[in-house]
Amino acid sequence: MMTDITIALSKGRIFDDTAPLLKSAGIVAQDDPETSRKLILATNRSNIQLVIVRASDVPTYVQYGAADIGIAGKDVLQEHGGAELYQPLDLNIARCKMMVAVREGFDYEAAVHQGARLRIATKYLQTARDHFAAKGVHVDLIKLYGSMELAPLVGLADAIVDLVSTGSTLKANHLVAVEEIMPISSRLIINQAALKLKRETIQPILDAFAAAVKK
Repeated sequence: MMTDITIALSKGRIFDDTAPLLKSAGIVAQDDPETSRKLILATNRSNIQLVIVRASDVPTYVQYGAADIGIAGKDVLQEHGGAELYQPLDLNIARCKMMVAVREGFDYEAAVHQGARLRIATKYLQTARDHFAAKGVHVDLIKLYGSMELAPLVGLADAIVDLVSTGSTLKANHLVAVEEIMPISSRLIINQAALKLKRETIQPILDAFAAAVKK
């Protein structure tokens, strides 16, 4: 009997970058998540389905077994903590950097060296907390969900911690990146129990992904 496998993905760049990897494993979605309202997508393989969730929710679906496999950015996994998740493969897709950025003219280095208490706006609270704690810098964290670049411009924060790809959004808003926290890319994550119980079905998918990434 075939084992049913559920793969959790998010819309947008990660889905687009994952589609070729899925295809290399012989998996093709029957609907486009950008145009379909369906949250569960059938594939060309009757024993494999895709579930479309928010990027930040992918690790949760996999952790609790609602999905067997997921693809999530390192930024999301860092915030989630990665408990109960097997992370066998860096897929090298959706690449960007987690950066500290400030408004043009703000002397970040001087503020850090003088021991100032900085206000940091971000949605990546755990990542920011860990980064500044390691540097011995005192910070007040302000959680925002979007338009991060606005915070330093209106005096809400001294700096932001956010993902930076091309840097064009920062430049357009008169901000500059002053420190890289970590490189970000998307990882394949697997529920540990599913890997044991459904290894015959999951292992070929993992092997196909690994082979495609090496190309």
